[in-house]
Amino acid sequence: MKPAYRFVADFDSTTSMVVALGGFLHGSDKSGGGAMPVFPLPLARTVNALPRVVRRSLYRWSGWWDAVPVKRLAELDMEQISTWVTERYPERPYPAIMLGSSNGAAAHLCAALGIPALPQTFLVPIRRSLDPDALHEDMAWGKNVAAGILRRFPDILIHQMHDPIQDRLMVERMGYFRIKKLRLGNEYERFIKATLSPGGTIFLLECRLRWPSTQVQPRHLFQTGGYGGMEPEEILDGSERVKEFLQRQGALKNKLQAPKPDAEYPEAEWGFSPELGKDVEKFAREHGHRIRRISFHTPDQLSPLIADLYTWWYQNRKIRPSCLLGECFALLEPYWVLRTGSVPYWLGFNTDRSAMMMEQYLGSRYPFHRIHLMLMSNGIEAVGIVPVEQWRNILRRGVEEGTFLGMSEEKFPLDLGSFGRYHREFVRTVKERHPMPEPLGERDLDSFLEENGGRYEVEWKGETPEEKKGLS
Repeated sequence: MKPAYRFVADFDSTTSMVVALGGFLHGSDKSGGGAMPVFPLPLARTVNALPRVVRRSLYRWSGWWDAVPVKRLAELDMEQISTWVTERYPERPYPAIMLGSSNGAAAHLCAALGIPALPQTFLVPIRRSLDPDALHEDMAWGKNVAAGILRRFPDILIHQMHDPIQDRLMVERMGYFRIKKLRLGNEYERFIKATLSPGGTIFLLECRLRWPSTQVQPRHLFQTGGYGGMEPEEILDGSERVKEFLQRQGALKNKLQAPKPDAEYPEAEWGFSPELGKDVEKFAREHGHRIRRISFHTPDQLSPLIADLYTWWYQNRKIRPSCLLGECFALLEPYWVLRTGSVPYWLGFNTDRSAMMMEQYLGSRYPFHRIHLMLMSNGIEAVGIVPVEQWRNILRRGVEEGTFLGMSEEKFPLDLGSFGRYHREFVRTVKERHPMPEPLGERDLDSFLEENGGRYEVEWKGETPEEKKGLS
């Protein structure tokens, strides 16, 4: 039987967050990219030297290799996937646990607090071959596939996501099924009971990002596009940028022919479905736990707060935070961020929205002496992707140094070797070393929020089993 974890994509945001945070809590320096297949360095150099058309083909087929054949879906077990998550973490007492949306900045919050994160959403990639612009055909294919999964698991929601822009190479060879848990389930409940201290806190991480989608059948949505370089209206209605992109890709039409959305729903990858929150509330009341909600609209909005939290923490430890590490999507380094005294700033993706928010952050903070940047290569010059020169301009804000880590500027965004290089280059490049600190306490977090909470587009709310009250 296929192991449970092999139903979950290696290259996904959820998997990377769990692997990196689990490694950190075990005292390991395993990076987020450690979830992905990594070329040995000599092979990475060989792969990157291949012609562009060959590298595109390798990128496309790497997704197919990671995907699940349809006939194997009968072996899918959501509780086994939950068990795979909980087994990443040491089973020991924790003062708090985080549940909900996947988010790279949240991984650093969990690392600072020394707590695990239990995600709501998992990507199960399924093998199939299809024209990347055949969105109606993909929805029809997915209806039958999803129906079998939904019959077996009444407490999940399937977001079938098809992004013919950012994920154009991948969607040719696989369907994206993002599965959201609507209830905790037996394994999550068991883990919380076994590890969360009496009266401990459950942090609910709620990304409120919504996206126009189509209900295919009960608990099955089809979403065209995703968070990145464009608003959903531009993807669905078309624009000159979309037209030029499709022409470059040799598409037969100048506009995507997408299924008509019927409403806005929580976004497939990042959005939080509130049904899980209700189940967590019930569980917390029954077991005497406090709930604290962390809510924000887009994934990147949490990043400035976490970067400032680390800066504040370092300063309280008499460490001058002179180095900022820009991480991107699945490229996470919670262990070495703390060992090197670096400030983590997480970019949701390599597109202009994320770059603009990072530029705004750097422009409003005291200058960092060194800025290092790890960029996710997604294989295609998609609409909204930020060119290397603009990233260089961001790096020039470093007073002494600004460098890319693990990335070939000439090959980006089709740099297949970057997943094997960025971890080594970070460890080698950033020389400063500090002892691993004791975790922040929740009172420390509250002190930071009392001093700085109003600066961010993030809402914090607390709830005890007896009452609800606002927290600054």
